[in-house]
Amino acid sequence: MNTTPQPDPKDRPARLTVGVVGAGRVGPALAASLQLAGHRPVAVSAVSDASRRRAARLLPDVPVMPPAEVLQRADLVLLTVPDDTLPDLVAGLADTGSVRPGQLLVHTSGRYGARVLDPALRAGALPLALHPAMTFTGTPVDVQRLAGCSFGVTAPEELRLAAEALVIEMGGEPEWIAEENRPLYHAALALGANHLVTLVAQSMELLSAAGVAAPDRMLGPLLGAALDNALRSGDAALTGPVARGDAGTVAAHVTELRRHAPQTVAGYLAMARATADRALAHGLLKPELAEDLLGVLADGTDGTRGTEGDAR
Repeated sequence: MNTTPQPDPKDRPARLTVGVVGAGRVGPALAASLQLAGHRPVAVSAVSDASRRRAARLLPDVPVMPPAEVLQRADLVLLTVPDDTLPDLVAGLADTGSVRPGQLLVHTSGRYGARVLDPALRAGALPLALHPAMTFTGTPVDVQRLAGCSFGVTAPEELRLAAEALVIEMGGEPEWIAEENRPLYHAALALGANHLVTLVAQSMELLSAAGVAAPDRMLGPLLGAALDNALRSGDAALTGPVARGDAGTVAAHVTELRRHAPQTVAGYLAMARATADRALAHGLLKPELAEDLLGVLADGTDGTRGTEGDAR
């Protein structure tokens, strides 16, 4: 449920024509959400067959055209391209005269703030950085998931209200991020969300190897409870053999992972060390148990250095 106070009507942007440059998973969903708020998508650029299908699914009857023509048609342009592509795209659009004075130019990169849009700003555009803190599937379910989704917002101070109003119109919750903090903000999200997918996928593979018929069904309640506890209690939610200091159990884990899934060992050890450090710092791991545990984690074996099969 969106609990952010609605802006005063005089602060809400007028109904806008909307263009999308880059029909990946994000752009069409945001444009479809803006359409529900009364704005009008008028053009989208899409190159691959997959991006064209996404555009057709989420923005039916909206014509596909080159980026320069998208900018010609739209009052509000969503630049939804990969982070590494964004600076050159902005510079190219500005250099070719595609940017119109007074045009709202919005990018959705988590890494960059508004400064990456400086070439367009010099051409008269109004720069906004609106990054939805959500993973996207490229399907209509994304539009529903935007309800209550936090957006990292960075913009010139005079455009702050407009930026936040657009986020609220999409059903999101604006969170102001200072320009200089964007890389740290993005790293935090990647650490939590992207690495979580890797950890869950590895866990499911290991459960399958252990003979579990439905790893997803087994993990669902466990991971849901763990996530809820972590969000509520932070480090106080730590549990398991590392937090308890069960060095023998951790050594057995490492041995089994080396035998059945050696590609997971480095990640297991890195996360176990980080968990041990946090458990120690918060008084959950008893110092007298930490020495043996940290020895196991340092060796990555059952405690004997150079054991046969050690991949160092």
